[in-house]
Amino acid sequence: MVNQSTLNEKEQRLREQLRDLGSILVAYSGGVDSSFLAKVASEELAEYALAVTAASEAFPKWERDEACALAKEHGIRHRLLETSELAIPGFRENPHDRCYYCKSELFSSLGKLAESEGISYVADGTTADDAADYRPGWKAAREHRVISPLYDNNLHKEEIRELSQSKGLPTWNKATFACLASRIPYGEEITAEKLQAVEKAEDVLRARNFRQYRVRHHGNLARIEVLAEDIPRLATEVRSEIVTEVKNLGFQYVTLDLSGYREGSMNETLSGT
Repeated sequence: MVNQSTLNEKEQRLREQLRDLGSILVAYSGGVDSSFLAKVASEELAEYALAVTAASEAFPKWERDEACALAKEHGIRHRLLETSELAIPGFRENPHDRCYYCKSELFSSLGKLAESEGISYVADGTTADDAADYRPGWKAAREHRVISPLYDNNLHKEEIRELSQSKGLPTWNKATFACLASRIPYGEEITAEKLQAVEKAEDVLRARNFRQYRVRHHGNLARIEVLAEDIPRLATEVRSEIVTEVKNLGFQYVTLDLSGYREGSMNETLSGT
């Protein structure tokens, strides 16, 4: 259970840090963490805070639309930045450090935008929990001097959810999502067609109110992950229609992963990283 006194202290330290920074550009995906950071930065710095969302082939349209709507509703200064991961050298080949190439290009673009806007710092939504996962994007962040205020103040995901709820942010109970490229096994080429197939297949699950899910792309096979408690419903109530719709997207086989959803399941194939 979250200690309220400790949580309040962390929030106050975060606010003090943001005020000391003076101006900040937040890499804003519309997820739980970056939405909270963008909101607090906006409260503390007003027009000296800018939230920027990268719009690309690997970013689902519905999530981009939600990010735009949230920023507008909460008075967060916001901008879309058109990007293309597929144009980044090394990205299409999908090495295990794929995220490094993507984040390096993104942070470079955000840094240039910040400079043109007279903004002193670029920040991401890295939290205290993220140290436990394999994240090559961290290397890119450090190289481009991107700061992580949530991490700096030891804020964990559940604490951020609680603080977000207190601020009326709809993201407080939002499921975790990631770049669509994370659905394709390392070493297999990333193409626009694969990304589109994954996005549309996940839309099938989203339309049936599954909260947390992934569709992993294995050539002509789509491997579906949902929360363990949702497996019975998918396997019985909506199985037939999901199979039909996902096959219509070009997959020959549709499978259900009985291990259920787990974050970063593609990393299970890695060793020594």
